[in-house]
Amino acid sequence: MCRIAGIVSDTLGSEQVKRLVTTMCNSMEHGGPDDAGFFEDTAEGLGFGHRRLAIIDLSKNGHQPMTAAGQKAWITFNGEIYNYRELKYCLQKLGVTFTSETDTEVILQAYLYWGTASFTKLRGMFAFALYDAFKAEVYLVRDSGGIKPLYYSTVNDQLVFASEIKAFKAAGIANDADERWPVWLLAYGHIPEPYTTLKNVLSLPKGHYLRWQKNKSYTITKYTESGPNDIISDIAIARAGIKDSLQNAVKRQLVSDAPIGVFLSGGIDSSIISLLANANKEQELKTISIYFDEKVYDERIYQNAVLGSITGENFRHLVKEEDFEDHLPHIMSAMDMPTTDGINSWFISKYAHDDGLKAVLSGIGADELYGGYPSFSRINIIKYLRKVPKALLSKASLLALNNYKRIAYLAYKHPVADYLFLRGLFSPADIAKIVDISERQLNDILFGDTTIPQLGAYDGLHASWFETNLYMQNQLLRDTDVMGMSHGLEVRVPFLDEDFVAFTQGVDPALRFNNGRPKQLLIDSFKNVLPNAVWDRPKMGFTFPLQQWMKNNKSIADESFYHGSFAKKTIHKFKEDQLHWSKAYALYQIQKHV
Repeated sequence: MCRIAGIVSDTLGSEQVKRLVTTMCNSMEHGGPDDAGFFEDTAEGLGFGHRRLAIIDLSKNGHQPMTAAGQKAWITFNGEIYNYRELKYCLQKLGVTFTSETDTEVILQAYLYWGTASFTKLRGMFAFALYDAFKAEVYLVRDSGGIKPLYYSTVNDQLVFASEIKAFKAAGIANDADERWPVWLLAYGHIPEPYTTLKNVLSLPKGHYLRWQKNKSYTITKYTESGPNDIISDIAIARAGIKDSLQNAVKRQLVSDAPIGVFLSGGIDSSIISLLANANKEQELKTISIYFDEKVYDERIYQNAVLGSITGENFRHLVKEEDFEDHLPHIMSAMDMPTTDGINSWFISKYAHDDGLKAVLSGIGADELYGGYPSFSRINIIKYLRKVPKALLSKASLLALNNYKRIAYLAYKHPVADYLFLRGLFSPADIAKIVDISERQLNDILFGDTTIPQLGAYDGLHASWFETNLYMQNQLLRDTDVMGMSHGLEVRVPFLDEDFVAFTQGVDPALRFNNGRPKQLLIDSFKNVLPNAVWDRPKMGFTFPLQQWMKNNKSIADESFYHGSFAKKTIHKFKEDQLHWSKAYALYQIQKHV
């Protein structure tokens, strides 16, 4: 896990390229505190930079940017390849020789042997830039789950890339804000891919690679394979496959030469990961948990139920309201882009780092794959509301109850409107008032350039696509990566292992999303190890007492801080407990940045 940056330009001089790339990397030093490196090909105007967080092969052999095979190719790599040993063994049988124990060298050698077909063989979380010196071509590659971020710009016939948006700002490469971002934040609670807060800086789509050629042209190509052909409808086979494939995912994601642990919240997903990690006897399991004085949020009873079944050391931390007050400026600074999530990830990552860990396993992904959110049941309502006249739907924004205002999104015939009905923050009319734009401008921003495939019936698969490709992709994964790396911590996500996801997607949706308890199939697959107290409980999620904490925060709850009468009234409603904290937090960030 590292941070990467680079430039390919024939208009910038060698010293300028080095200075800019070094500045970009230094701005991301928090994500790579162990080492720094730079490579340039002056003839091609190319510079690659790297900040290293050493996890596999802690020796100097892991220094990047790295080359192989007579400097035919160079790479700067962020992430982990979990099947690198299997790929290395396969390549060695084909006659390839290696000089290190790193997964980075495996990527290079795999590309030199198989070309771009090698990308489909990688199992892990990754974002890397690879320079083919023989062809004078550069490839930007991002993992199939979109776990690792990779941003790029192609303005002025040059390619610039980095792991964080702040790197573009630090180097002065992209200074102009995309003025649409406040609308996205107020609607989604995040900035949806491929957009960012900067003009002409985009996110590379997951499972794709960008090929930059010498003539300054580029193409973006999907490299991931198609979904499963056979549908598993036998529940016994489904349960056995889920168990086996997740066990394999956890085992290979525990590969590390640095201290590694597991986030244990007390929920179903983190409990399953902890129990499976404990079964891996190669190393003693370390778990990290947090708890609160506020009893309704205290999950120690569930954490203890799991800890009673595993061995190893548990690090437990009390998070108080004053901790939130003290660290809010640090949390805001750690954000790469505005979001209504990430506070919990910032704290748990801080404590994991303080406890001496450099990598942890997280339970992200299970809810999206197995129907763990309310959206999986609410999505059925859309087909009925879509029959209501548009004029009547649009009037929903006038309703007093805030959650019902989202019905107004269904006045727009667009799949994004369906998602925002399920998860949106503010109604369209309220957003227009806050940012002072017309309804037509709002429509263009929210529904103009957004492409979503035909998702078919309003069912579990439909909801899963929304939760996976919008909420998890743009919010959970991005914020987890940014907040983890702000503390020099790598967060791994076994539920998004490529093979586990492929098996899950091959299970008959009638089994995956049954009408009973959310995630029932996942629970049943691990009932023999999962304590009853953990699975037989109401879902809460990894939640902080933020409603009360933010209401008591002087900066967030200060009405005089906000511009415009509507924003002031909105914050007043929040102080009166008539508004969810996420909406107040979104308004606060807009006020801080605009």
